[in-house]
Amino acid sequence: MIRINLLAAERAQVKKKGVAFESGQKLTVACSLILVVALAGIGWRYWSLTSQSTQIDKDIAAAQQERTRLQSILQRVQEFENRKAQLSERVVLIEDLRKAQKGPVHMLDEISKALPPMLWLTEVKQMGTTAKTASAAGDVIIDGTSTTQTGVSDFVNNLEASGYFKKSIDIVGTRTVPMAQPPGELVTFSLRAKFLTPGDAKAAASTAAPALKR
Repeated sequence: MIRINLLAAERAQVKKKGVAFESGQKLTVACSLILVVALAGIGWRYWSLTSQSTQIDKDIAAAQQERTRLQSILQRVQEFENRKAQLSERVVLIEDLRKAQKGPVHMLDEISKALPPMLWLTEVKQMGTTAKTASAAGDVIIDGTSTTQTGVSDFVNNLEASGYFKKSIDIVGTRTVPMAQPPGELVTFSLRAKFLTPGDAKAAASTAAPALKR
């Protein structure tokens, strides 16, 4: 009678099944660990990106606020510069008006100082921008009468010596007019001159001084 040891075979099969089961469990645990680690990595990455995005949004908002603040400051600076330019233009205009007001008064004062005895004026006028030529604009026309021709020459010399009239003064014309009472002659004359403002007169004097030294 042949006996077959089935118990040993069954034990071998059970042992193989146990090993296979343990291998499957280990594989499952390993896969689970890999999955958990992957999910943790994805979660950490997502949290990191979300945090960075939130910080970037905050930085952008802060930059926009700073930009708005700087734009307001720049606008105020521009308004200040425009206001400053307007005030500067007004100051220049006021100074020009003051010079224009002082000019005729100073001119008449210098003319009166240059008058010699027995000579009087009949008209003093200054050509405006409506003059026939640009060079004639600003010319001073002086008409008057003298008892002698020498008086006219002295008047011209006095005007040139004042330093406020550009040399040479042009004698446009002279005419002798007989005088009944007392018997004699009068000399009527007309002069054309260019008046120099005080600033221009000083500049001309400083330029002429070195030339005189030579």
